[in-house]
Amino acid sequence: MHATGPFARLAASLALAATSALLALPSAAHPPHDPSLRTPGTPPGIVLPPADDAVPPPVWDGVAFRGGVVAVSHPLAAQAGRDVLARGGNAVDAAAAIQFMLNVVEPQFSGIGGGGFMMIHLARHHRTFAIDGREKAPAAATPEQFVLSQTTGANRFLLASTSGLAVGVPGTLAVVDHALRHYGTIRLAEALKPAIAVAEEGFEINRFLAANIAGDGGRTTFQPETAALFRPNGVPLAAGDRLVQRDLAKTFRLIAKQGPQVFYRGEIAQAIVAAQQRSRTPVASEGVGRMTLQDLAAYRVVERAPVQVHYRGWTLADMAPPSSGGLTVGQMLEMVERFPIGDASQGFGFGSPTTLHVMTEAMRLAFADRAVWMGDDDFVPVPERGLLNREYVATRSAMISTSSRMATPAAGNPLPYDSAMTGDKRTDLKPQLVDDEAGRPSHTTHFSVVDKWGNVVSWTTTIEATWGTGILVPGYGFLLNNELTDFNLDPTKDAASGNPGANDVAPNKRPRSSMAPAIVFKGREPVLAYGSPGGATIINSVFNVTLNLIDHGMSIQQAINAPRLSVTSAAGTISCEGVEPFMQPKFSAATQQALRDLGHLGLGQAGTNGCAATIGSVQGIVIDLRSGRQYGGADLRREGTVLGLKRVKARGPQGRGDEDEDDGE
Repeated sequence: MHATGPFARLAASLALAATSALLALPSAAHPPHDPSLRTPGTPPGIVLPPADDAVPPPVWDGVAFRGGVVAVSHPLAAQAGRDVLARGGNAVDAAAAIQFMLNVVEPQFSGIGGGGFMMIHLARHHRTFAIDGREKAPAAATPEQFVLSQTTGANRFLLASTSGLAVGVPGTLAVVDHALRHYGTIRLAEALKPAIAVAEEGFEINRFLAANIAGDGGRTTFQPETAALFRPNGVPLAAGDRLVQRDLAKTFRLIAKQGPQVFYRGEIAQAIVAAQQRSRTPVASEGVGRMTLQDLAAYRVVERAPVQVHYRGWTLADMAPPSSGGLTVGQMLEMVERFPIGDASQGFGFGSPTTLHVMTEAMRLAFADRAVWMGDDDFVPVPERGLLNREYVATRSAMISTSSRMATPAAGNPLPYDSAMTGDKRTDLKPQLVDDEAGRPSHTTHFSVVDKWGNVVSWTTTIEATWGTGILVPGYGFLLNNELTDFNLDPTKDAASGNPGANDVAPNKRPRSSMAPAIVFKGREPVLAYGSPGGATIINSVFNVTLNLIDHGMSIQQAINAPRLSVTSAAGTISCEGVEPFMQPKFSAATQQALRDLGHLGLGQAGTNGCAATIGSVQGIVIDLRSGRQYGGADLRREGTVLGLKRVKARGPQGRGDEDEDDGE
């Protein structure tokens, strides 16, 4: 295995104005295809063992397209993206329409009050990069701002994350505007049209949104505007109820007419600054937001090169800092590559005790490193090369035994393996015995798009917790993020131990993220794109699905359906799935007991089913290297939907199947 680490950072002086018109043009033809190579994720996948509770596959499972595919967590957003492709738009155009529609139909997960990372592959130029729209701390932020009086523990997080103090400067609208101007073919106003119509006319909410209102932990009750919209007359909206969002439609019309400047410099900016003055902390002044009009006016997106990791002949491009997603997924893959994952004859089949044990230990080691070394490297040097250096990762992987559970590991020291790091490279780091991610209601959404020219978008977008801060901007109808509580609530910088405080709060800094929008390549050709929501579990969902595709030979839908396992700290408490009938094959009772016997935590008492969690919601696409056919997979953990264009006919008795159906869907 060879890991190159991140690409060199893109220079800020890229001549975008000179090249944007050319880059926006679609590729003239499909890339060449290799008929001898099976692409991970292509159907039929593996033969699943019989199960009494198995459910029929979704209608898109195994269906091939040639004109583009969208995989989205809500059908209305999927339709918005497909419609753009059908009118001749490219993947960037479709992604813009999807994002705005998701703000309408999944307001609890993402929107213009939040941020995210848009990973793009431009087929014509074989160029892959991310637009970083992560929220930023205001200029008045301080490392101690979440050290609140009269509150501690989980209650501190709840109060901080539902106060204006947690609101970061939003980046989502800036991402869409930048992407369309430089790489799209439609205008911002056109991308907004479908979302405006649905916000104005309303839509019937699904059971997922209804459940998020009913089980919101109070976040739709704390502010009167939010309660009035989602709990009219004090009654939570139920599945099938109609949600009309006229204020949001008004906001989108303002943006369509005046452009993003009305959001970052105009009347909407003023409303954002006013809304984040709200506080729920015991000492009210401590919870007041610190964002100013100047913070909004100064916001800019950044184009970043992805982290690039090679795994068993495939290359994973994933998000670089300020996200920890790419580095942490990359470390896990490198740590387990020495094991024969997928070989049932050696005890490493899907869901076997040994496979799950090795995955768990790799997660614990990688999250130990994440907690210390990863953050916004525009402010704190992140040893990216060292963290992915094959010699360093080998020292971490060597700590994994197939027959025993390790004691809680401390973060390693990648500094001697990173030539870019200077100064004293000695550390004295101690194990972290507490899971800082536990109990945080983080959520997000992810979608993936490929167009007929082979351009790809993999986009993870968020307002952080489900419902963000719960603050709906009065008169404008969108929720504000609580992204700043992704920073360390207590400062961690410590010269004595060598802890750099990589994720401590600082003015204008981006909080560490877990988002991991991935694109997988063979050489220069993209073959897969996927990602997930779920806070810190995002990393593990992407890791699980990557192993399912490359090592276990699953189709994209099988890889998404399969139950997942997650550990988000060095302390190593396991969370795992298996309750839903579509989650096949299950983690057996015997496997769970074997993990208990190894000393793993979180699985409950012997004889019980310890795998009852729901982890993430992966949406993905596949491009078959052999034929150029495109497939999609969507997650039934939400109302995942795949739509495509130029559907390929099913193969007949003579094996023909290259003609396109006329219905186009």
